[in-house]
Amino acid sequence: MLNQNTASSAPQNFVGSFRPKNDAVLSDKAFEEWRVYIYNLCGIYFQDNKKYLLESRLLKRMGYVGITEYEKYLEYVKFGSDKINEQKYLFEAITINETYFFRNQPQLDALVTNVIPDVLANKGKLNNKIRIWSAASSSGEEAYSIAIILNEMLKPKYPNLEYEIVGTDINHVVLDTAKKGLYRDYSIRNAPAYYLKKYFKSNNGYYEIDSKIKQNVSFKFLNLFDDLAMKSMINFDVIFCANVLIYFDVKAKIKVISRLYDALNKSGYLFIGYSETLHGISKAFKLISYPKTIGYKKE
Repeated sequence: MLNQNTASSAPQNFVGSFRPKNDAVLSDKAFEEWRVYIYNLCGIYFQDNKKYLLESRLLKRMGYVGITEYEKYLEYVKFGSDKINEQKYLFEAITINETYFFRNQPQLDALVTNVIPDVLANKGKLNNKIRIWSAASSSGEEAYSIAIILNEMLKPKYPNLEYEIVGTDINHVVLDTAKKGLYRDYSIRNAPAYYLKKYFKSNNGYYEIDSKIKQNVSFKFLNLFDDLAMKSMINFDVIFCANVLIYFDVKAKIKVISRLYDALNKSGYLFIGYSETLHGISKAFKLISYPKTIGYKKE
């Protein structure tokens, strides 16, 4: 990891075993300043009981750039000559990326059994292309899982089916992993052996996604709280946005869900996390129940 005078254009993974020699304490005043800044930047809101989490995660990065005070690091992120690049490191520090292949199987089952057939029926015979957005895609396991399921379960039934999957995240490190399509045992622990054999190949201790799957999946940086960037996300038939709303307050949830609604085609579908709900957030969707899961349809 480079210091503040030689920071590179792309962040590297620094959250982990590194322990800086820094006994700085995040004061209540500094915590509030950081909380407001992060909220305005990306919508993530740190509750009072998560102060310790923000403190420890910022401290790791401070050790790398040689800053010993939380207040001074905030100034560096806000006004430093490398502030745009430093925000990338900040996103890496404050986000949690717990994911693996076929994590939400009931949602995938609903996708191929109910959602895609309904979407295709609404499109008519002249349009057989499906566009799916994996918002907060992390290192790509969700997006690739969707691609595998579509290829395996729907291609035989709809031989002319075309699909495009776009994965987005605010963490550049996990996006790099997604683009490479290389995974360790932990990520594929829930993948059926048949899929591992058919859609992965061994590559120096990694499992590499088959190129035929990768060609329909792309990844890019996107901040869900960035109004201008969100306006470019349009014409999607299905959006997966799991375990994102839990980090937002009500105001931020309303804003993001409104943008996701705009990104969907008419009669498009939204899937969110199992512990999340649109109750009190939006009345624009119709809730639909499926076996062991639910979805939201744009009316």
